[in-house]
Amino acid sequence: MAVSANRLELLQIADAVAREKTIDRGIVIAAMEDAIAKAARARYGSETDVHAEIDPKKGELRLSRHMLVVEQVENPANQISLKDAQRANPGAQIGDTIADTLPPLEYGRIAAQSAKQVIVQKVREAERDRQYAEFKDRIGDIVNGVVKRVEYGSVIVDLGRGEAIIRRDEMLPRESFRNGDRVRAYVFDVRRETRGPQIFLSRTHPQFMAKLFAQEVPEIYDGIVEIKAVARDPGSRAKIGVVSRDSSVDPVGACVGMRGSRVQAVVNELQGEKIDIIPWSPDIATFVVNALAPAEVSKVVIDEDRERIEVVVPDTNNQLSLAIGRRGQNVRLASQLTGWDIDILTESEESERRQADFEKTTRAFMDALNVDEVVGQLLASEGFTSVEELALVDSRELASIEGFDEETAAELQTRAREYLDRVESELEARRTELGVEDALKDVPGVTLKMLVKFGENDVKTVEDLAGCATDDLVGWTERKDGAEPVKYPGILDGMELSREEAEHLIMQARVKAGWIDESELASGDEPVDEASEAEAE
Repeated sequence: MAVSANRLELLQIADAVAREKTIDRGIVIAAMEDAIAKAARARYGSETDVHAEIDPKKGELRLSRHMLVVEQVENPANQISLKDAQRANPGAQIGDTIADTLPPLEYGRIAAQSAKQVIVQKVREAERDRQYAEFKDRIGDIVNGVVKRVEYGSVIVDLGRGEAIIRRDEMLPRESFRNGDRVRAYVFDVRRETRGPQIFLSRTHPQFMAKLFAQEVPEIYDGIVEIKAVARDPGSRAKIGVVSRDSSVDPVGACVGMRGSRVQAVVNELQGEKIDIIPWSPDIATFVVNALAPAEVSKVVIDEDRERIEVVVPDTNNQLSLAIGRRGQNVRLASQLTGWDIDILTESEESERRQADFEKTTRAFMDALNVDEVVGQLLASEGFTSVEELALVDSRELASIEGFDEETAAELQTRAREYLDRVESELEARRTELGVEDALKDVPGVTLKMLVKFGENDVKTVEDLAGCATDDLVGWTERKDGAEPVKYPGILDGMELSREEAEHLIMQARVKAGWIDESELASGDEPVDEASEAEAE
């Protein structure tokens, strides 16, 4: 059967739109069917269930009206009685749909305009769905595009099959683009929004640098060398931790390349950002020492519970300045790279602090146990740090100290226990004075010192503690407008309480208050509702 010019034109339009918008031809034809059906409903009545079908091969158009078979007709526009339906189709049953063929229509200007709007809307929706489906799987990839325009400091990038945006804060400092410039960036987010899919690009994201190295270094692409951690101060300096799965391949050398060609290619893309390539190590002390390069490190002291590490550097050759870096940049990047808080001291500062701690501990023993300075120094030099530790230690260990005997050890422990009992009585009296309820003592992990602190900060019931956030107990840190971070103290500040321990206290209080039960606590279904150490840039 020959295809008429109008029918052929219908299919050609569908093919052209599908090619131009890179969407499926069937979607365009379905949009045309919807548009023609809408125009037909304007002729036959809006309640009429009109359907349009276009043959995808021949382009033939068929209009039909669908009628629902019912026992009693309430709406003649889209319902038909069983008796009338069986005249046309003897096998019709209630609930079936009968299709009546309608004659072709001549569409006026208004109907044609309405049909055009439907087609445009459907095609736009299909194009948006295609863009979202294509780019949501590309999060974490590097894309190349051409700058289309610059709006309010943000750059709109044409990716060929969609548009993306690089916000001002996602661009390198002092970086500017003009229309037509080619740009390479990292896809870090794709969102489905009312105005269409929004593709967000970044040139400051740490993974942008990691992906650039993967493009320049075949060993990373092949998985022989792995990037374990990245820290960046965009446009200024960066550190990257790498490790090799093959002992014969030097991970740092592979990333640097012949005469620095590989790392230089990345540096050029990042507008001259200096990059330190650091060998990663599973031993955190070794990794921190490597991360602080080029500074020399004399000693490290690790506090695993608080994920804090103390680094001691030599007094000579300006090592402290090297370790800290300009405006604290070196130590800040090393901390980001390792995930640990890093404190840096010189050998003389560490010696002074150690001496101060020794004198403080000695004085504490002298005051608590009513002993002379020699005995206090002996206890401090043997590693005892508190009266509680002295009271609980095995007396034989105490008696083994040179200059002590069993009688002296027993007397010291007696005095230590008497001192602790006295302190406990004073704390209990203070708790009562502050009006802290007895039930709060029964919350697992809560001590008398904590109860006094709670009372002084108006936390006096189990419900009060249950309503606290972790930040309320241990404090938080904020950094605003690039200034130095500001530490805000919490209720239990100075009690060496970790965030995990503070969270545990709050959760136990919630259990005791009846807000949650033990099973929810065990499954972790009720997290503490607050962010950890907010740093507002």
